[in-house]
Amino acid sequence: MSAGKKKLLVVEDDPGLQSALRWAFDDFDVVTAEDREAAIAELRRHEPQVVTLDLGLPPDAGGATEGLATLQQILALAPRTKVIVVTGNNDRDNAVQAIGHGAWMFCQKPVDPQLLGFIVERAYRLYELETENRALSRGANKTGLNGIIATSPQMLAVCRTIEKVAPTDVTTLLLGESGTGKELLARALHDLSSRVSKNWVAINCAAIPETLLESELFGYEKGAFTGASKQTRGNIEYADGGTLFLDEVGDLPMSLQAKLLRFLQERVIVRVGGRSEIPVDVRVICATHQNLEQRIAEGLFREDLYYRISEVTVRIPALRERDGEAVVIANHLLDSQARRHNKPGLVFNQDALAAISAHAWPGNVRELENRVKRAVIMAEGKQITPEGLELKPAEGNQEPLPFNLREVRDTAESRALVRAMHHVGGNISQAAELLGITRPTFYALVKKHNINL
Repeated sequence: MSAGKKKLLVVEDDPGLQSALRWAFDDFDVVTAEDREAAIAELRRHEPQVVTLDLGLPPDAGGATEGLATLQQILALAPRTKVIVVTGNNDRDNAVQAIGHGAWMFCQKPVDPQLLGFIVERAYRLYELETENRALSRGANKTGLNGIIATSPQMLAVCRTIEKVAPTDVTTLLLGESGTGKELLARALHDLSSRVSKNWVAINCAAIPETLLESELFGYEKGAFTGASKQTRGNIEYADGGTLFLDEVGDLPMSLQAKLLRFLQERVIVRVGGRSEIPVDVRVICATHQNLEQRIAEGLFREDLYYRISEVTVRIPALRERDGEAVVIANHLLDSQARRHNKPGLVFNQDALAAISAHAWPGNVRELENRVKRAVIMAEGKQITPEGLELKPAEGNQEPLPFNLREVRDTAESRALVRAMHHVGGNISQAAELLGITRPTFYALVKKHNINL
């Protein structure tokens, strides 16, 4: 077999059918095997992307025991391989059982070479697409932002902003829906800064009762209130020299907003019950899912504080706004959860990938992570289905998921160009900068995809 060509392993004990299948696939390097031992040897030697497997193998040519055992051994050694089971007309139960064990598809005898050729080609395209998605997942953190998967133009633009802002000490406001990764990006700002060796202190302003929040932030002196038996530093002091992350700052009580504003202006604090001003050198990052401008209009958030915490504002797109990224993140999560729960070889089937692409993800990445984790825990076979993810199958009238990689890239490029132009109000220079390309490249892509600006 040549290294770069598509590879197909045909496991079939009938010499006539074996020969016919060998010559039916001109676009593939085809190797054959007549039993389990030979099949495993050829699998190890050639690492084919697709396997066609007759369930009736010797010594159980009249049954399916040997074929099912071969299937399980193939997927244990090469879990990403797409196995197409070939069965007799009256063997549907065993075919369904094979699908449960991780087979990708089944085809009944007598084999229609044209239909089988179509199925094999689709299997190869899916294998190729999944391989590229995993490569994107592995390469998504080349920006140095640990834990952040960014393959869409929208998130790559956010990551570029984070990288530019991180070395500075400007107070940064991260805006985005719950579950979009605000804390991960805040941590990236700290990790890429000169303060990385100092303390990272995170506090959720919405999770602490208002009566305790002030002392949590600013600390307190002995005797400041009942139970204050000793002098205690607050989180701001603990972050001295490092970074303070105020999550859900939009929920900060009005009574504390003035005190936080004074700290941000003067960089000094006064503990509860104290009088001495304590200087603190800290970089402040804030985040919220709230619409702060609306809360200002409603009298729930100070306008002067808003401008103080938003020297730089980074808007994080929702998962539904990130072109193609849900599938990439889902595959990454599936790999990590499968390893954690000792369930190697789990894959999403085609319907699951379509359902992931079609779902709106109101809970964003956190919702996706929870659904994948549950699906892995509950999985009985080797394939994750829409039902396993508790998702509705994609609508039949939706655009089908393409398998041709050139088509995938062209579709993604075209959508990214249009979204970028809409985002910047038609300014070509800004759109090109947002996409990380030059103006001539932008014009070339517009011409390539026949987009009317």
